[in-house]
Amino acid sequence: MTYREFYEYGKQKLQAAGIAEAALDARLLLEYICRTDRNELIVHGDRERSDLEEAFYKTVIGKRASRIPLQYITGEQEFMGLSFRVNEHTLIPRQDTEILVEEAMCHLSDGMRILDMCTGSGCILLSLLQYSNECEGVGIDLSGEALKVARENAERLQIDATFLEGDLFSPFEKNASGNGEAETLEPDRTAHRLFDMIVSNPPYIETAVIDTLMPEVREHEPLCALDGREDGLYFYRRIAAEAPCYMRRGAYLIFEIGCDQGDAVVSLMQAAGFAQIEVFKDYAGLDRVVCGVKE
Repeated sequence: MTYREFYEYGKQKLQAAGIAEAALDARLLLEYICRTDRNELIVHGDRERSDLEEAFYKTVIGKRASRIPLQYITGEQEFMGLSFRVNEHTLIPRQDTEILVEEAMCHLSDGMRILDMCTGSGCILLSLLQYSNECEGVGIDLSGEALKVARENAERLQIDATFLEGDLFSPFEKNASGNGEAETLEPDRTAHRLFDMIVSNPPYIETAVIDTLMPEVREHEPLCALDGREDGLYFYRRIAAEAPCYMRRGAYLIFEIGCDQGDAVVSLMQAAGFAQIEVFKDYAGLDRVVCGVKE
C-alpha cells in the first residue's frame, strides 16, 4: 500500500467509527507509525510503505476506532510548546489548561516557590518552571502511577521538580509514625516552608455527569482525576480552606474551573479569606480560571 492508501484506509475506518476528527487522527497516527511529518502525504503520497508499517498502522487505527484517545496511543501530548508523556494514569493536557499556566505566569517572579496540587502528568508545574528562572516546584498527586509519569516528564525536559504522593496537603503533615518529624522535600527544603503560588486543576466534574462524557474520557481517562464528587466542588472546597496554611502573605491561589463554576469557586475563596479574586475566560469566552491572593 502507498502512504496515501494508508491514510485513506485510516480515515474511512475512523469515520465509520464516528470519530469527529477522523481525517486529522488518521494522519497523525500515520505520521506516528511511519516517523514522518505532514508534508509526506502531499509530497510522497504515492510512495510504497512496508508490510510492517501497514500492520502497525491498522493496529493503531483499530485502537482509535475503539475510542482509545489518540494521545494514549502515541503516548504524548503537546502543551505550552512542550511535549509531555501521558498514559491511562494521567489526564490528557488540554488547551484550556494553558489559560491557567498563562495567568500564573503573569504573577510569577524569579525564585518563587510553586505548589501544583493534583499534578497528574506534571504539565502545569513543569511548564511554569520551564518558562521562569530559579523557581522551585513541588507537585502532589494521590496517584503514584501518575507521579511516575510526572517524574519521567521532568527528567525528559531536564527540569528540577519534587513530586510527592498524598491526599492534597497530607505530605506536609506530621508523619504517621508519631515521631513528630515533618516530611522533608529535600535536605535544605522542609515541607513547612511556605509557597508563593499554588496552582491546581483538580477533579471538577459532578459525579452524576461522568456517564454523559465522551467515551474517550469516561472509559479511558482516570476517574479519580475527573470526579469532583456530588457538586463538583469537593476539591475546591478543601484546597481553598487548607491552602492559606501553606502560603506566604501575598501568595496566589489559581484554579482551573468548569465553565459554570466561577461564582461558586469565588465564594469558596472569599470564605477562606482570599482577596483580589478574579475570573478569567478561555478562548471560547467561558469561565476557566479563578485567581485570588492571600492577604
